[in-house]
Amino acid sequence: MNKTKEITLSGLLLASGILLPMVFHMFSLTGPIALPMHIPVLIGGFLLSPQYAVILGIITPVLSGLLTSMPVLFPMGVIMAFELGTYALTASLATKKFSLPIIPSLIISMIAGRLAAGLTVAALVLLFGVKMNPIMFVRGAIVTGIPGIIIQLIFIPALVYAIRAYLKTRAERA
Repeated sequence: MNKTKEITLSGLLLASGILLPMVFHMFSLTGPIALPMHIPVLIGGFLLSPQYAVILGIITPVLSGLLTSMPVLFPMGVIMAFELGTYALTASLATKKFSLPIIPSLIISMIAGRLAAGLTVAALVLLFGVKMNPIMFVRGAIVTGIPGIIIQLIFIPALVYAIRAYLKTRAERA
């Protein structure tokens, strides 16, 4: 994918990462349960180069926090920036560098992202005295996010295959 297409796709996924949580909140589906911001970021991990993927993962929660106050920038925006940046980077590396299939890459990315979130919470506790327990945070995020994790495991592979097929068709026509 050339640089212009990658930047354009990054922008579309960034916009989706900001708008999708707003749509979920309109229907009273909360972010910690459905994990709507994770979906475009993970898709970006599978479609973008590692450098664009990690930037997308970091910028999405920060820009969303600035524009919509979802998430609150500190501490959740910081935690999510590390978590989503790790999701995207891991997905990109797993599929592009190690040629792993989508579902194992997705599972590895989810685990790596949760570990990054836990480490970020631990750092915030040490550096800023944030009153959170890193282990309880990760455990709670996994348990609360089970519906979102199921949504991700079902829809992300299908969406990635569909987008890849569309991009391939477009490239063949060009």
